[in-house]
Amino acid sequence: MTIRKFDQNPQSESSIEFRIATYNVHRCRGLDRRVLPRRIAEVLRALEPDVIALQEVLGAGPKGHGHDQELGAALGMGWVMGTTRLVRGRLYGNVIMSRFPINQHTQFDLTWKKRKARGCQRVDVLIREHTLHIYNVHLGVGLRERQYQAKQLGTFIGQDSIQGPKIVLGDFNEWGRGFATIELTQVLKSLDLRAFLKRRRTYPGVFPVLHLDHIFYDGRVEVLNVQVPRTRKSLIASDHLPLVADLRVQVPAR
Repeated sequence: MTIRKFDQNPQSESSIEFRIATYNVHRCRGLDRRVLPRRIAEVLRALEPDVIALQEVLGAGPKGHGHDQELGAALGMGWVMGTTRLVRGRLYGNVIMSRFPINQHTQFDLTWKKRKARGCQRVDVLIREHTLHIYNVHLGVGLRERQYQAKQLGTFIGQDSIQGPKIVLGDFNEWGRGFATIELTQVLKSLDLRAFLKRRRTYPGVFPVLHLDHIFYDGRVEVLNVQVPRTRKSLIASDHLPLVADLRVQVPAR
């Protein structure tokens, strides 16, 4: 599959074009039950993303480095991990990777009662001296749990102190218009996959029947293209398919 990479014209100061992806990598365990970070890296490399939001990533532990480091090295990207809990002594949570410089990293706790720890991480990336706020989200599976998390997330994202374009993406564990969608569309725009795709479902990977992965945005953002790549490798590398979007962000002229 050939995916067109949008050129970034350094002479243009009116807009920035970039490719962003969200991908639940399922601890790099494929549907064949093999744990292969290099296979996840191969799926992502073929997409040529500029910024990636990953969920369910195993980080460093007593026996050495984690999948975040392996993926970052394989893709040649910088990264930061938002740890939510430990799994068998290893860090576990969300990771944002970027070809652009990462200016700041903040993490929000979305854990509800005694359910599994959940979180949202915010990374500020610097693109040609402009700051873009990226939020990486992984919500829970329970209805009341997501209701609580959606309200918390809406508060975090709607902070007046955070100015500039915002992109919110990740695994929302929501396939219809539920609590998260209703809450977030009060402060953000939802990327409508129907305008770009006939096949919009991302889970489970080999035979997707649910659309759990979403992208929201705020600011002068234009969606140029959206894809859910279905290759032999992506269908088996994880229990999710990656969701990829080409975006154009209007910025003040300098």
